[in-house]
Amino acid sequence: MNLEHIAQISFKLFWIIDIIGGLPIFIGLMNRFGRIQSEKAAFVSACLMITFLFAGEAMLRFLDIPLKVFAVAGAFILFIIAVEMILGVSFHKMEEANSISIVPIAFPLLAGPGVLTMILSLHSTYSSIDIVISILINIVIAYVVIKHCRKINDWLGQTGIIIANKIAGVILLALSIKMFADNWKTIFE
Repeated sequence: MNLEHIAQISFKLFWIIDIIGGLPIFIGLMNRFGRIQSEKAAFVSACLMITFLFAGEAMLRFLDIPLKVFAVAGAFILFIIAVEMILGVSFHKMEEANSISIVPIAFPLLAGPGVLTMILSLHSTYSSIDIVISILINIVIAYVVIKHCRKINDWLGQTGIIIANKIAGVILLALSIKMFADNWKTIFE
């Protein structure tokens, strides 16, 4: 267990999960569907992330997809998410679901493709225990934010959320470019 690594991983996951930028989505879902079960959303997203940490590489091997190729694909997804955050546009349509705590909150908002890709990418550099601890730290943050999203929204205000979302978008854009740069050459080897 390395505290510096846990801090680095937690920071990266925090920006990719973008829990603050998700506040307007959570509030909109609460207004539309009622109460969000934050415990359920946190538990399911943690299970998805941790399962993917340990089984994701085996699944990719079974599908004959090299990890570096998956990382490049994930870099494109992160890039698109970052552009959405920076420009305030959306390239995807959110589907309605019976249980909003699982779909769309646990997946894909908290444990989406970008997060899962980043987890696999981190696994090539950091220890599993550091990643699991970082996932749990972010899940606790997500739980608290979802549980108190109306209060946080009132405290930050619309401008604060927009600024936080833009900052998160720029950081995510930089992470996606780094992920692409670190992995693209190996595709052609």
